[in-house]
Amino acid sequence: MNILVANDDGIQARGIGELVRSLSEVATVYVCAPDGQRSASGHGITVSKPITAEETEFENAAMAIKFSGTPADCVKLGMKLLEERGIRIDMVFSGINHGGNLGTDTLYSGTVSAALEGTICGVPSVAVSVDSHEAEHFEYACHLAVEAAKKAYGRMSPDTVLNINTPNLPREEIKGLKYTTLGNREYKEFFAPIEDEDGRKAYRYSGEPVIYEGLPDTIDVIAMQDGYASITPLHRDLTDYGLVDKISEWRIDE
Repeated sequence: MNILVANDDGIQARGIGELVRSLSEVATVYVCAPDGQRSASGHGITVSKPITAEETEFENAAMAIKFSGTPADCVKLGMKLLEERGIRIDMVFSGINHGGNLGTDTLYSGTVSAALEGTICGVPSVAVSVDSHEAEHFEYACHLAVEAAKKAYGRMSPDTVLNINTPNLPREEIKGLKYTTLGNREYKEFFAPIEDEDGRKAYRYSGEPVIYEGLPDTIDVIAMQDGYASITPLHRDLTDYGLVDKISEWRIDE
């Protein structure tokens, strides 16, 4: 099996190294990742300027390329460049992200977007995250990634992403695994006023996750809050099918 690994924390991040090391035990791994930090870049692609691509050394990878573009660029262009060399990718993995990608945060996530780009390219994909920006414990995330590679390949639609999140805890302290749906990921958020380097007024975003009560742990955000890892199947179809026929009654065309 050939696996392409991308991320949004940059090719130098510890998480991608841990993921590549683990997946290399069950597959041939190719790394296509940003040359620096691209967190919260969503599904943006680069259209206004060229994207640079430079081969580099990466332990446990058959080949690695670092890109100046977004996580989605890395997958889209990376698969093209590998195809030109006769390399067919069977699965895309994105991560391991330093920070959770749960609920509505998946809409902002460069990690999830890289995986979704894999599905756009016709390849089943997996996003993997540890729920801390100071992530230290990657063991269980790596275990779940390897098991996904072994057990999900051949069973997953190429339209599907498995979104894996684990607490930043030693494996023995994680309560277990929940198979979940997306929930809301709300924050006590604020924009702190600052001065930029030119002395102009600017704003820096910050926020703390809201703690929920009374919600089922079949929701990814709640499973994580309660000390479980979660796996949520995602797809990119955002259509509200229940509204398709109903909106015709609104007579918007009149």
